[in-house]
Parts: sequence; C-alpha cells; structure tokens
Amino acid sequence: MSQPARRQPPSTSRRLWCRDLPIHQCQRHHETTQHLPPPGSGVNGAAPWEAGATVPPGAPPAPLIAVPASKPTSPSSASAKVRRDAPTLADVARAAGVSEMAASSALNGSRKSSARVSEETRERVLAAARQLGYRPNATARALASRRTNAIGIVATFQGEEPNLYFLEVFSGVIQGASAAGQTTSVFTLNHWKSAPAHLPAFCDGRVDGLILLAPRLQDDGATWLPSHTPMVSVQADRPVHGLANVESDDEGGAFKMVRALLGMGHRRILHVAGPPDFTGSNQRVEGYLRAHAEAGVKPPAGHVIHSPLTVEGGREALERWLAARRGKVLPEVVFGCNDAIAFGCIEALKARGLRVPEDVSVVGYDHTLMARWVRMATVRQPLHELGRRAVELLMQRIEASIRAEAYTGPQQLVLPTEIVLGDTLAGPRQARLVIT
Repeated sequence: MSQPARRQPPSTSRRLWCRDLPIHQCQRHHETTQHLPPPGSGVNGAAPWEAGATVPPGAPPAPLIAVPASKPTSPSSASAKVRRDAPTLADVARAAGVSEMAASSALNGSRKSSARVSEETRERVLAAARQLGYRPNATARALASRRTNAIGIVATFQGEEPNLYFLEVFSGVIQGASAAGQTTSVFTLNHWKSAPAHLPAFCDGRVDGLILLAPRLQDDGATWLPSHTPMVSVQADRPVHGLANVESDDEGGAFKMVRALLGMGHRRILHVAGPPDFTGSNQRVEGYLRAHAEAGVKPPAGHVIHSPLTVEGGREALERWLAARRGKVLPEVVFGCNDAIAFGCIEALKARGLRVPEDVSVVGYDHTLMARWVRMATVRQPLHELGRRAVELLMQRIEASIRAEAYTGPQQLVLPTEIVLGDTLAGPRQARLVIT
C-alpha cells in the first residue's frame, strides 16, 4: 500500500528545521516570524510537539510554516508616546500665537523676564494652556528656580503601636507646609544610629530642606550632616551643630503637673518615667523632683521607675513595680512620662480591680488624641504648633540658603506647656489602700 504523499514547503520559502527548539530560539533566525509545525505532521495526525507523537525512522523532520507574529511594543516606546502626546510649552505658544519666551513669562507670572507681556497676551496664553491641559514641567521649573518647593520629614517608626505624638506633630508639619505652598515627603529610619549612613542620601535634590522629628544623634553632626540642605529638628535629644531646634518645656511641664498634684494634697506620687537615656524623660524627672523640693515634700523612696514610651511598656513596668511591693501603701497618683505609658498604667490598675480615679489617679503627658477622647488628666504639649513652627524656621533657612546669606533666625525655640485636669484625676483618697 503506497504511503500518502508528504507535503513539502514551497521551494521559494526559506525553511528552518527547528522542531526541537523553543519558539523564542526560532525567532532568532527570523526577526518577524514565528514557526510552528503544521497540524498532522506527526504519526496519526499528531503534531510533533504533542505528547506521544513520533516520527518514522529515516523521515526528515517536518517543516515549520512561517506565521507572521506581532512585534511587541516596549514599555519605553509606550511611555515615549505618552510624553509626545503631552502638551508642551511650544504647543501653548503656538496656540496663543506668541513666542515660547512670552508664553513662559505669562505662565510664570514673571516680572523680571526680558519678554514684555501685556495683560491681553497673558490671558490668551493662560486660555491656551487651559484648553490644551498644559502642566508645567516641575523638574525644569525646579532647575530654573533652584528649589523644588518640597520639604522632607525624617523620623523613626518602630513596633506596631502607633506613635500618636509623632502623628500629631506630623499633622502640624503638613499644615504648615501647605500654608507655605510646599509639598511634603516622608523619610524613615530604622534607628537614629543609622542616620550618618542614610540621612545624607535624602539630601539629593528631592527636597529643599529637612525636618528631623525627635532625632537622637550620637554626635553633633558636624562631620557628616550635609551643609547644602537646610535642616530643623523637633525635640532633638541633644544640641546638633547646624540645626535649629523647636521643642516644648519638658521640665517645666512636669513641674507644673506635680506642683498641682501636691497642691491638691497628694503625697504619694509614682512617676513612671521614660527610658533613662532619653533627654526629654530625664527633664521630666527633674521637674518632678523640683516640684517636691519647692513644696518641701520628700518623694517616697523608689517612686521613680522607667519604662519604654508605649502602652505595653507602661503596663508591664507598673505590674512589675506593684508585684515587688506587696503589702506596701498604694500610690495616690501615677504620673506617666507620656500618655501611652499612662494608658498602660490604667490597664494594669484595672486588671487588679482598682478604680481610676477613685482608688488611684492617673495623669499623662502630651495631650494626644487618645487622651482627649477619654478626657485624661495630662500635660498639654503644643504638638501641632511644634510642627508648624518647625516649618516656619525651615522656610527661613531655605530662603537664606537660596540667597547665599547666613541664617540669622533663632537656633532654639521653646514652646510653653499647660496642665489639663481631666476625668482620671481626683483628690486624695480617704482610705489607706495596700498593694495586694
């Protein structure tokens, strides 16, 4: 029985025997074609690439038929097309019937440009820009004006617990930046110890200046802080060369609160301070001690302890202190170094069945949003004002830098604090309670 005739490729077609090659390798031989074996070229009508298909011994490989393939469009080509379609300054000038210099002068509202632009021409250019949907090139404008109209905030965010102090100062920065016509970028560090390695990279021209939020730098920064980028700090842990600093009166705030507590008749005031290497925490301890000294009251022994500046830290610190002092007199007031610690102390007291403020009063420090929600007694720091004033100082430094002038503004700005007597504070209790 005669074998069926084998289909042969046209003699004028270029053939490529690449049955065993991947398609992308075949395409190396043909720039605009793909090659696929024709259906039925295997045994029993199976294609050679199908599972179980075989080719009779001695038979030449089945030819591959050229199939036109679409040429992929590269992302760079697509983005270039988008860029070409965006209206340019030349398009606006052409639509308004003016030169590019006149169009630029009209759009920038320049008074110093060599092109004299009448009000009628200016309106015509602005109308053309609106009609075309023209947006000025921010990079080109920054190069021309030597500023980006953007400022940056550098902060550390550790752990899963939200830092309401940072968020409220940040809100003040955003408010101040908006009023000054600035956009804002946020730069984060894992720890301030890494600042010398990472902070200079933030000064690469993306922003005109930086605000460092509660920096804890290991040295004064004279050797590694970039001098070409103006900087301002908020609540710096130590004076830093070249930085103007905005802070609140930590020692004075704690002094006011403890003086008020002593004035109400409280005598056993436990202060749950922050970490001992934190300057702000130490200043609040100094305020606690000064208030006692000026009132002629000696603080009870062991009534200053330390804790991380978190709810969990405050809860665990008070739990340990209470567990170690069973049988001793319960404090009348617990004064947390910040609102977060104070909330943790409230949790620890309630877990032991103690009432706030009937059994123990609790006061905090900062007057954050959470404290305002529950009407906690606390020391109010002007958190929004800290952020807003930091922007004001930074803008003064940026303007001086652009004019190549020395900054003559304040290097240290200290804002006052005030006490807030809320629902977690009561007068001295009548009964003498013992820690159980």
